Amino acid sequence: MTTESPRTQAVDTEYAASDRQMRRILMSSLLGTALEYYDFILYATAAGIVFNRVFFAGLDPTTALVLSFGTLAAGYVARPLGGIIFGHLGDKIGRKAVLMSTVLIMGITSTLIGLLPTNAQIGVWAPILLVTLRVIQGIAVGGEWGGATLVGFENAKKRSRGFAAAFSYMGAPTGTLVGTLILAGMATMPDEQFLAWGWRVPFVLSAVFMLIVVFIRRRVNESKVFQEAARQAPAAHRTPLIELVRDHWRPLLRAFTVGISGQAAQGLMGAWAVAYVVQQASHASSLVLVLKACAAVTTIVFIIIASRMSDRYGRRRILMFGNLLGITLAFPIMMMLQTDSIVLFFFAVFLGLSVVQGFSAGPYGAYAGEQFPTSVRNSGTSVAYQFAATAGAGFTPMIATSLAGIGGGELWLVALLWIGFAAVSLIGLATGRDRSRLDLHELDGRSYEAASSEVASSRA
Repeated sequence: MTTESPRTQAVDTEYAASDRQMRRILMSSLLGTALEYYDFILYATAAGIVFNRVFFAGLDPTTALVLSFGTLAAGYVARPLGGIIFGHLGDKIGRKAVLMSTVLIMGITSTLIGLLPTNAQIGVWAPILLVTLRVIQGIAVGGEWGGATLVGFENAKKRSRGFAAAFSYMGAPTGTLVGTLILAGMATMPDEQFLAWGWRVPFVLSAVFMLIVVFIRRRVNESKVFQEAARQAPAAHRTPLIELVRDHWRPLLRAFTVGISGQAAQGLMGAWAVAYVVQQASHASSLVLVLKACAAVTTIVFIIIASRMSDRYGRRRILMFGNLLGITLAFPIMMMLQTDSIVLFFFAVFLGLSVVQGFSAGPYGAYAGEQFPTSVRNSGTSVAYQFAATAGAGFTPMIATSLAGIGGGELWLVALLWIGFAAVSLIGLATGRDRSRLDLHELDGRSYEAASSEVASSRA
């Protein structure tokens, strides 16, 4: 570990929020992202066990499942658009306004999905409306993650930036846990009732969760480093998205490739594996969902461990470790999924969703934030992450389903797919240096003297 000089510590402290403000910020980041991913992952789970029978009824099971996962992919395709739009606005008008908008859009859209008629009631309009709402969901999620990550990242002290930024990533398994448990509870109903209305309850509950998050986010302030950047370059004179592509395309490409493997773990083990086990084995969907929820708890634990370790040992080193784990465990995890053992299914999900994803994705928020200066940080992190999500998770369930069919039920091709994603992220990590030891003003390319002068003038 490096030792910070007293003057560096002084500027770092000036930029950091108070302990009370920080607790509020982290809670906002966690709960807001949890709502977004509660809705988004709830859809991913329902796509594997409900939508293929409700919105694509009458087709053979494999075709219905592929089409259902196609609607899931539509949301992932829309996520980069959300990252582009809301990331740009977050750099131009502020993180808070964007975060309020994304939560409202997501909550309203998910509630409408819960009220959507089936194809038996309105025919082809049912899947069309489902895809439309899914695309809007994707745009909202695309705008959420970057801003939620940065409110923690930019308000934290340097020695805890990784942990603070990880709260937005912890929101994903938290939302997964809540959504999966509620859906699992509904799945214990008789199959006819569950397909008729039981699956809708978790989606309609989004409206309640949305109001809670809006109340909390109203009390969160912009970071000092963003306010400083806004004073130096008023919104009317800034074009963050153009600046990002023109001047920061290398770190953008790097952040994109590094983010792919963590998203692949989510797509494979968080969505595809659940549907695969329910279809191939004789286990009840409610039991499979409960085990997935248990894995979500351990995912939170490993994200905390990995992000804390990244603050101590550096982001790059921990992310490399996570990707090497993915390469090592890909074949053993797929072999476990091929068995009819529910115990081995849980162990596979624990290793893939919790351990591998925890280390390959937990420190990613801080890593991505450290690639860009404040003026384009929201755009850079949002665009990189959302394109990585689309490439790593958006089509992965569909591809994995097809590869399993090509392999005649053997999953070695799926394992190779996972290894390929991890290799891409390792290459991205190898192209850049670790920046976790740099202060916010150093990430902006400013000296200590310039930063301390700006802090002093802002206090005057």
